[in-house]
Amino acid sequence: MFRPVTYASLNSRQKENHNFQKVAARLADYGYNCLRLTDDWQGADFMACHVDGETILKVQLKGRLTIDKKYLGKSIHISFFHGQDCYIYDHDAFVVHLEQNGLIGADSVTWHIAGGRSWPSPPNWAIKLLSEYRI
Repeated sequence: MFRPVTYASLNSRQKENHNFQKVAARLADYGYNCLRLTDDWQGADFMACHVDGETILKVQLKGRLTIDKKYLGKSIHISFFHGQDCYIYDHDAFVVHLEQNGLIGADSVTWHIAGGRSWPSPPNWAIKLLSEYRI
């Protein structure tokens, strides 16, 4: 009756649903209840509400480490998996760190012109930087 499916066999919508369930399960261990949104409300795929009654995260699901100008100023957290590790980081704080430390070069066409940047596999500096956001 229950047979595991391979992630690669899922279509893009199914992968997004799968990733939501996986992230929500991990966040539950940290006291969050996750509510899936039917549309990208203010850039978020879901809301994560903490049991403290005060903390609410707007979270965008991604398949990889990502920054995008369309998320700036929206208090978005980005969630992605790298292997078995799940990361949820404050998008704007991450962008500020990258800019202040020269990790987005002035010649970065993908960021400065196209408005986005992603890494299929996070570089070592990013893994170190994001270690506190691993759940």
